[in-house]
Amino acid sequence: MPIHTIKMPDIGEGIAEVELVGWHIREGDQVSEDQPLAEVMTDKAAVEIPSPVNGRVQTLCGALGEMIAVGAPLIHIELADDSAPSTQPVAAPTDQQDLTCPQATCPSRSTSVEPEPAAACRQATHPRPLASPSIRRRAREHDIDLHALQGSGPGGRIIHGDIDATLAHTHPPHGTSGHPAHATPANPPPVAAATSPTARTGTQQIQVIGLRRRIAEKMQTSMQRIPHFSYVEEVDMTDLEALRQALNIEYSATHGRLTLLPFLIQALARATVAFPQINACYDDEAGIITRHAALHLGIATQTPGGLVVPVLRHAESRDLWGNAAEITRLSHAAREARLPREALSGSTLTLTSLGALGGIASTPIINHPEVAIVGVNRQVERPVVRHGRVEVRRMMNLSSSFDHRVVDGMDAARFIQELRRLLETPALLFLQAPG
Repeated sequence: MPIHTIKMPDIGEGIAEVELVGWHIREGDQVSEDQPLAEVMTDKAAVEIPSPVNGRVQTLCGALGEMIAVGAPLIHIELADDSAPSTQPVAAPTDQQDLTCPQATCPSRSTSVEPEPAAACRQATHPRPLASPSIRRRAREHDIDLHALQGSGPGGRIIHGDIDATLAHTHPPHGTSGHPAHATPANPPPVAAATSPTARTGTQQIQVIGLRRRIAEKMQTSMQRIPHFSYVEEVDMTDLEALRQALNIEYSATHGRLTLLPFLIQALARATVAFPQINACYDDEAGIITRHAALHLGIATQTPGGLVVPVLRHAESRDLWGNAAEITRLSHAAREARLPREALSGSTLTLTSLGALGGIASTPIINHPEVAIVGVNRQVERPVVRHGRVEVRRMMNLSSSFDHRVVDGMDAARFIQELRRLLETPALLFLQAPG
């Protein structure tokens, strides 16, 4: 049987090498065309490598955590009788919308089949539905027949949105079937008797690879290169919370529910106009500070794989509900590893919040090369002295960090005080700024 060598494809962006973070197959496995074989990690995103052929895996050419150069052998596959590779596999981003047409590269020297000149774009006339390996995998997981879908992507290509729309029609939300989601058994098992405590032994070694390695490198770079200082201030959120609840009662059915984040974003969009030095990036090698008119806000988001920061672009150009919808879209795509690579870069300021787990105060790490990050702590009701009387108010702390090379302490304090003023008097968020 001829042997086909799958080489690490060029996935663009000038990347010369990638990190191997996962194998989806083992040596000896039978694989089919378009089946995901491996997952690699660039500086910005995870990318799947699909199989261009049918056959049996003969050799895996790399260990997890190893850096693989573009063009280096990745997998050797013994071809099946009916398999003739016409193209080299194209990296299929697990977090990116589908490409219109895969790139073609030369097959292995051990394969005698010559590619046709138009092989690179053969999918345009292929009778099978136009879809990337990540789309085909999702379809298999949810038993969706791709032949029954009308693709809304370029050239009729099926994209993640088509899968989402199909799932919305065929998979009703939990709890709509009339059965309780967590039924209590009629005869619950008895509670085991307490045992004497015993000493635990053993250790576990975990290799730091993939997204976790990228997070580690990013955090280390930020802490080593940026002299941080943090500033914590409490904010009375009572009036804003009352406004939020009133808006949800009035408009949630038609516009969707509002969380705290859209109000914070509205305040940031206004405050950064008065303090442009906060909405900036610092190239410390070139010695240049770039201030941005647009607010491209990074939203720190926890995913099953780790922390990512999708970018809410032009946050200043949307209203509360527009930003709320975009936050929902970005967070869902991030947790499902479907964000395009460009959605993970280009932020000018970052907002981080742990919601109810936000604690009393924190010292967030700046997202290099930005110069500031705004952290949101949890809201609590507590007694506060106002106008000589003790009242129960809803209080929250803002914990923010700044790059002391380019942001003076006085400017940082004034910026946070402006945020506080806007949040404590929420009517200001909706007034046209004078002048």
